[in-house]
Amino acid sequence: RGAQIRLRDVAAIRISDGPPMLKSENARLSGWVYVDLHGRDLSSAVRDMQRAVAQEVKLPPGYSISWSGQFEFLERATQKLKIVVPATLVIIFVLLYLIFRRFADALLIMATLPFALVGGFWLLYLLAYNMSIASAVGFIALGGVASEIGVVMLVYINQAISARTTEGKLSNQSELIEGIVEGAALRVRPIAMTVAVIIAGLLPIMWGSGTGSEVMRRIAAPMVGGMITAPLLSMFVIPAAYLLIRGPRARGKSAAAHSIEPTSA
Repeated sequence: RGAQIRLRDVAAIRISDGPPMLKSENARLSGWVYVDLHGRDLSSAVRDMQRAVAQEVKLPPGYSISWSGQFEFLERATQKLKIVVPATLVIIFVLLYLIFRRFADALLIMATLPFALVGGFWLLYLLAYNMSIASAVGFIALGGVASEIGVVMLVYINQAISARTTEGKLSNQSELIEGIVEGAALRVRPIAMTVAVIIAGLLPIMWGSGTGSEVMRRIAAPMVGGMITAPLLSMFVIPAAYLLIRGPRARGKSAAAHSIEPTSA
């Protein structure tokens, strides 16, 4: 009772470096390593780091590594896009079918979308932008605009062909081609005006600076590139595909119209 015990007799004391505080997550001790990226996109940088950690770091039993922060949000957004993108394509196809009431016409517009998206991929490549959530949003918007251009083009071609069929001016291949060219030519100026307005609105976003500009550039880039190729390709691909798909049917309707013309007594 009252005896004094030296601290060194019951404990080992040493001075060493350590964290200023102990962190835990899900009742497990955790340590955080923060990485700031410059000049690299997040997805490819994390993949390289994961590969390096898997090759060089051997974790003892009970230890684990998880990649969090912005990468975690990116992964969640990527999983959502795997649902959103196919759903968007299905919605576009359904709307096209409701407009034309013909499966072939809706499929024709959908088949031209990849050609319209070529410009977006090329501009991303030229600007050294990697595929990201922001650029995927830009491609979704581009798909809607490209579909609108194709719809208007196809509507005018159908109207020109219907008028020629009624007038009996669709008896051979050359008259069919003339009808297609006539319908497509009516949309050249409106399409050019639409494209000019869209590009004029997107260029300030492309070359702007400030908070959020990095994200907005990657949204605008696919649309700017696509607005260059989409009108050109739609004016050539849609009429040519129309000639291949609807040509025999249109000539058949013209022949039927001739056969039912009333004869004068």
